[in-house]
Amino acid sequence: MTDIALEQVRKSFGPVEVIHGVDLQIGSGEFVVFVGPSGCGKSTLLRLIAGLEEVTSGCIRIDGEEVNAVPASARGLAMVFQSYALYPHMTVYQNMAFGLENARLPRPEIDKRVAAAADMLRIGELLDRKPKALSGGQRQRVAIGRAIVRDPKAFLFDEPLSNLDAELRVAMRKELAALHAEIGRTMIYVTHDQIEAMTLADRIVVLQDGHVAQVGRPLELYNRPQNLFVAGFIGSPRMNLIEGSAIAGAIQAGDGRIAVPDVRGLIEGADVTIGIRPEHLRITQEAEADVHATVDFSEQLGGETYLYCSVAGLPQLTVHEFGQRQVCKGEVLSLALDRAQMHLFDDTGKAIANGLAR
Repeated sequence: MTDIALEQVRKSFGPVEVIHGVDLQIGSGEFVVFVGPSGCGKSTLLRLIAGLEEVTSGCIRIDGEEVNAVPASARGLAMVFQSYALYPHMTVYQNMAFGLENARLPRPEIDKRVAAAADMLRIGELLDRKPKALSGGQRQRVAIGRAIVRDPKAFLFDEPLSNLDAELRVAMRKELAALHAEIGRTMIYVTHDQIEAMTLADRIVVLQDGHVAQVGRPLELYNRPQNLFVAGFIGSPRMNLIEGSAIAGAIQAGDGRIAVPDVRGLIEGADVTIGIRPEHLRITQEAEADVHATVDFSEQLGGETYLYCSVAGLPQLTVHEFGQRQVCKGEVLSLALDRAQMHLFDDTGKAIANGLAR
C-alpha cells in the first residue's frame, strides 16, 4: 500500500507559474480524482507525481520518501494515458509483457503476470491480436493490463476514457471501480468530467487555475461546497446561482425578494449569491412561491424532467422534476426554494452557509 504527499508543490514553465503551492495527502489504497476545467493544472500535477515533469519547488513524497530527484522509471508508479500508447506492431501479449522483459523477469513469471491481468480484465482471448484489431474499450483494457503486470505502487490515470463513446465510458467506469475494489492499490485519476469524478472517487480534488479549490468526498463537495467555483462545477446540471443583496430578513434578487432566516456572516447591504440545485426548486402554489418562472424549454427523459425557466431580472433557472412532468413553453410556474438546501456565498465567492435553518 502506498501513500503520496505533496508539500507546497509549485511548477513553472518559464515565467508562468501553473501550479501554485499545492498541499495534498493521498492515503494508501485511496481512489483520488483530480477534476477541473481545461487548463486548471490537473494533468500537470499528475505528471509531477509521475516524474514526467520536474517540480519547480516543494516536495513530493511516496511512502514518506522524497522523490523529487528520482526519475519516473524508478518511482514504482504506472501511468495509463488517454492515447493508450500501445505499440502497433506488437500483439496484446507483447505489449503487456514488454516492460517485464526489459526488467529481465523470467519468462514463466512474465507469462503468469500477463495471464492473471488478462483474466482480470477479460481480454484473455485477445492476447494474439494487434491493437488495430481491437475496439477502443479493448485497447484501454490492454493499456490498463500493461500497468497491472508491473505490480506498481500506485496507478496514475490521465483522462483514460475521453476517447470512448458515452455508453462505453459508463461501462469502463464500472470496470475501473471494480478493479480498484479488487486490487486495492492507490489510484490517482485525472478527468474534466465531474460525473466520472463523482462516481469513481473516494475523494475529489477540485482544481482551479493551479490552486486546490476544495478536497472532499463526492457528496461532501456536492452538499457543502466551500466556494462558488466548486458549487458551479460539481453537479450536473449545475447549481442555479442567483446574485442579489442582503436586506432585513431577505435577499433582494432581480425584481423580487427571497426571504431568508438570520444567517451568521450575512451582512445587510452586502452583495450575496444564492445557490440552489435544480432538484431543490419545487413547483408549488402561487401563495407559497419565492419566484414566478416562465418555461422556455423542457427535456423529457422518461424517469426525470428538466425545465429551463426565465425569471424577471434573474438568470435562467433549471428545475429538476422526478418522473414525467408535462409542461408547455410559455407556461408560468410558481417555484419555492428549499431553505434547508439553499447555499449562500459572499462577494468573494466564499460560502457563508450550506443549508439555512427554517
